[in-house]
Amino acid sequence: MSPLAASLKAALRSPLLPFWLVIALLPFGRSSELGTFLCLIGTVLLFVRHPSALREHQGARLLLWLLAAYVGAALISAVDSLAPGKSWSTVAALLRYAPLGLYACFAIRREDKLDALYRAVAVVLALWSVDAWVQILTGWSLGGHAEPERISGIFGAGNLKLGPSLSVLSPFVLWAAQRRWGTRGVLVAFVFLLGPVLMSGSRASWLCYALVALGFAWRIARSPMRFIAVAGGLVVAVLLAGGVAWKTSERFQLRMDRTLQALGGSGQSVDAALSGRLDIWRTSVAMFEAHPVNGVGVRAYRYAYPHYAPPDDHFVVSLEACGPGEGACHAHQWVLEVLTETGVLGMLCWLAAIACALVAWRRVGSAARARAFPVTLALGVMLFPLNTHLAFYSAWWGLLFAWLLGLWCAALYVVPSQQGDAE
Repeated sequence: MSPLAASLKAALRSPLLPFWLVIALLPFGRSSELGTFLCLIGTVLLFVRHPSALREHQGARLLLWLLAAYVGAALISAVDSLAPGKSWSTVAALLRYAPLGLYACFAIRREDKLDALYRAVAVVLALWSVDAWVQILTGWSLGGHAEPERISGIFGAGNLKLGPSLSVLSPFVLWAAQRRWGTRGVLVAFVFLLGPVLMSGSRASWLCYALVALGFAWRIARSPMRFIAVAGGLVVAVLLAGGVAWKTSERFQLRMDRTLQALGGSGQSVDAALSGRLDIWRTSVAMFEAHPVNGVGVRAYRYAYPHYAPPDDHFVVSLEACGPGEGACHAHQWVLEVLTETGVLGMLCWLAAIACALVAWRRVGSAARARAFPVTLALGVMLFPLNTHLAFYSAWWGLLFAWLLGLWCAALYVVPSQQGDAE
């Protein structure tokens, strides 16, 4: 049995299963909430048996502080939301992330458990990628037929999240490949994931994956000159893969043709290349200027959008709106999402949480930072501000964000293998 298969089997037979299920069921709509529910039950049972458990785990306390900022920003915005029902229901739903993250902190107490979870997640992503390659070559996958402009893999044509999921979670695959096969394994895994990420057609995912590649290039190189050499090799690999895809895939060619419209120079061509994002961002600025203190309300963006967009706005008059009488679903950029929906007060909560996380990351030491590297990189590329983003307060992307946050807090404070064996 291979090490990856053994790690997956160990994860399935261990307390890691509920937490792992969130990722395993991610392509199947709200099914991933089964893992969240099981983590809730596990957390309740833990505190029934050990009421003082929270005082014994620094990672769990850090998680609660970070979630307090995330949920607190939403709570502040809900007070005078333009869509109070939606905002208050969102705040209530966000509370489920606390037991999810706490379960991770207490279930992943040792380094071997952390490694097993990393590898189990890598196996899941490998299966998604194999399925995506089948769709690239045949047009079909377990999720059905692909869209004309992009592949969707196991997620299905009505749920275009393959690219964002693969790119953000790719550090787990590259980490597992490096642990098993060294630098050569990282390069093979990088190319293996590159095809599905490119063909997913998500340009935000392309940038995320590029950032992941740079992160691993620095991890491998450990010096500026070697980093330049490794990064240069990755750039060549990406250009070759992109060139082949451009010449052989009509889907990829259509996405690139749209992207290259930005070179036209005019505002209209740039907006077309960005799929209307400029209009959304202009309206977001107007929305923030009208509600600077605590925003229009968490998840109230779509309801407020028509009031601040021009009458002929594409998202107001077209079928791409979220619903009748609504506009764009969210700001497509997390800084603008926080500012428009939660205002300056919400942004201060986020900045305080980021500062708190950075302080904790620096204090744990280099060994702990190395153990947490895959999930740290995943969170870093997910939050990289110079990109477009899915909605961080939505049910799906918010769940993935909270899952990574819980795993990160657990990873920083796991007991090293040698110490765990001694105990």
